[in-house]
Amino acid sequence: MRAISFALPLILVLASGALTLTLTGCSRNDTRAEDVRPVRALTLATGTVGSSAEFSGDVRPRYESRLGFRVGGKISARKVDVGTVVKRGQVLMQLDPQDLRLGQAQAQANLRAAQTTYELARADLKRYQDLRSQNFVSQAVLDQKVAAARSAQANVEAARAASSEQANQTGYANLVSDTDGVVTGIDAEVGQVVQAGTPVVRVARTDEKEVVIGVPEDQVDELRKVSDVKVRLWADPDRSIPGKIREVAPVADPATRTYTVKVAIPAQDDIRLGMTAVVQLAHADTGAAIKVPLSALYQNKGATSVWVIENGAVHLVPVQVGGVSGNDVVLAGGVKAGQTVVTAGVHLLKPGQKVKVLTADVARRGDAEAEAAGARGAPVGGPQEVVK
Repeated sequence: MRAISFALPLILVLASGALTLTLTGCSRNDTRAEDVRPVRALTLATGTVGSSAEFSGDVRPRYESRLGFRVGGKISARKVDVGTVVKRGQVLMQLDPQDLRLGQAQAQANLRAAQTTYELARADLKRYQDLRSQNFVSQAVLDQKVAAARSAQANVEAARAASSEQANQTGYANLVSDTDGVVTGIDAEVGQVVQAGTPVVRVARTDEKEVVIGVPEDQVDELRKVSDVKVRLWADPDRSIPGKIREVAPVADPATRTYTVKVAIPAQDDIRLGMTAVVQLAHADTGAAIKVPLSALYQNKGATSVWVIENGAVHLVPVQVGGVSGNDVVLAGGVKAGQTVVTAGVHLLKPGQKVKVLTADVARRGDAEAEAAGARGAPVGGPQEVVK
């Protein structure tokens, strides 16, 4: 019993020493590793910048006529449908010509009556001229017969003009196309009574086409700087069609608040009306500038900044945005060539934080650009990417 009581304090001392050694070892190994954030980055470089913008629109005819009858009446026949290809002079619609024919018959009858009256007046004048030569009638009577003959002649001319006009009115019962094109709309049907000039058929010329787009008001002035216009069809996106800005609307559309811009394109048979198209407006080179991806920008207290890497750590640098060039942003100030900025992970950083630059995705800019960067001595395929 006495031996057990003597050994107990010794056991407690040994256990306490072991616990102390354990805690000491833990405290030595608990040194927290410094937080290093992996990021993507690029090295800035100056280069010529040419900005561009794309707008979607549709193919429309440059000339589209809304045709109507030149006389009123009841439509008796429709010869075309929407999409019908028509030729110049082809009949599109017809009116019931019955009333017009009756009017023409009346005009012809009036012409014959006027001609008969004129012939009688001429014969009467000739007799009075003979009587005057024999001094059987006075000069005043002869003057009356001359005036009557001239009046009868004028009536004949008026009746002849009325007859010709009525003949034209009868011909207007046929609505014919005034150009080669395609029917784009039907606004009236058989049995409908229409007034003169009421549009009933829409015909579009197919020899000249254009793409109509809507441009925001903040980019209208930039249209004067456009150096190249390309049009791509949704049906054939690999083909680039040259275009030319033909018209810019002076007033914004009240519904969309955009300005309508019409881009003329060359006539091609496979370009159909109504096709969806994308118009790319390229501006001329604006000189040397620095471009960064949009993902490199960081909004801090209302200011636009970028994370610049120096000595393995990052710090915020305010920048001025000068515009857009494709998918990149043009920086007008705040940074200079040779600095390295973070392009991915900007929202997870804090000032002074240590970072590790990952391998850049140079394939994003294409093999040709990567080779050009390598020819200039820029790091290609390494931990950074050079933007030109």
